[in-house]
Amino acid sequence: MARRRGREGQQEAGERVRERREGGQGGGGEGGIEGGREGGREGGIEGGREGERERERERERERERERERERERERERESKQEREREREREREREREREREREREGSREGGREREREREREREREREREREREREREREVAERSRR
Repeated sequence: MARRRGREGQQEAGERVRERREGGQGGGGEGGIEGGREGGREGGIEGGREGERERERERERERERERERERERERERESKQEREREREREREREREREREREREGSREGGREREREREREREREREREREREREREREVAERSRR
């Protein structure tokens, strides 16, 4: 009985050695001795593949960072274009007000309208400053992230 147990123990040990050599648990040739060689010091059945997975995760993180930088550049371009369009609209409104002043200048009561336009311009400038502050906050918010 004891002898049989001893023999079974040796057989199991022999099978484990063979599995390790052939990469049994490793699923084909990935594991075992090959895996250890590829993995360098990491060694073992898992080691080679583990190092490979780690490098793959690192490459994935690098690609993710690159995509993030690309999205950041895209947002920058968009906000730049948006500011440009906003300035263009502002110039257009200014030209419109100019034409309006010329039309009203020929009519009576120009001074009252002039004061009204001045108040309107002041309100417009205030709104513009508010938009600018909002954009500054957005940029600061993005750069914090």
